[in-house]
Amino acid sequence: MAALRSVAVSLQSKVPPSAKLPTPFSSQRPLNLSFSSSFPSFNLSASHHRAVRGAGASGAKMAATAASSYAAALAEVAKSSNTLQATCADVEKIEKLFSEPQVFDFFVNPTIDMEKKGQVIDEIAKSSEFQPHTANFLNILVESKRVEIIKDIVREFEMVYNKLANTELAIVTSVVKLESQHLAQIAKQVQKLTGAKNVRIKTVIDPSLVAGFTVRYGNSGSKLIDMSVKKQLEEIAAQLDLGDIQLAL
Repeated sequence: MAALRSVAVSLQSKVPPSAKLPTPFSSQRPLNLSFSSSFPSFNLSASHHRAVRGAGASGAKMAATAASSYAAALAEVAKSSNTLQATCADVEKIEKLFSEPQVFDFFVNPTIDMEKKGQVIDEIAKSSEFQPHTANFLNILVESKRVEIIKDIVREFEMVYNKLANTELAIVTSVVKLESQHLAQIAKQVQKLTGAKNVRIKTVIDPSLVAGFTVRYGNSGSKLIDMSVKKQLEEIAAQLDLGDIQLAL
């Protein structure tokens, strides 16, 4: 962690004052962003970048290491500026944004020039009211051509955040969106089971559950509470020894 503290650079926005978003993102209102802030930088060599993008277990391991480093650096900057909670909210927005195929494909597309990508990042940062260091973080990922590991970075950041804030992450999957009071009850139950000071709830919609919900928590989601009808049907099928017969729902 000391190494992360020792390497910091100042990034200055290069976006012209009247930057215009490209067509895929034209639905967002045109906004401008100018910032100057320090953020840990990682001196990854070209050979390292090629290795991470390579196939095989070693490439995947190096990608995971890079994601962990970026996540740790972002968390450290957030903690030092007392904006850990706000940065966590930024990361959640980033996760949702880059889950859109057209957004992800835009930023990993090598034929789109860096200036245009920078313009889009600044527009997103402004409209989403990101912390300045979060905006810098995204610009670093774009300039370093590391956007392809952003999902891994989000996952790693969540683990770092949860540890720093003594927070348990619970992923609640249901057929329909649950009411806030139901989510609060689930959070209280997870808190009771884990002893965590805080509980964060992330929701996922999955129609295949038929009805009910599941709650996954613990280290890397290792623990599961399954209250779904799908699970009940599977148990009934097992008891009746239906084998490979699938239930038509």
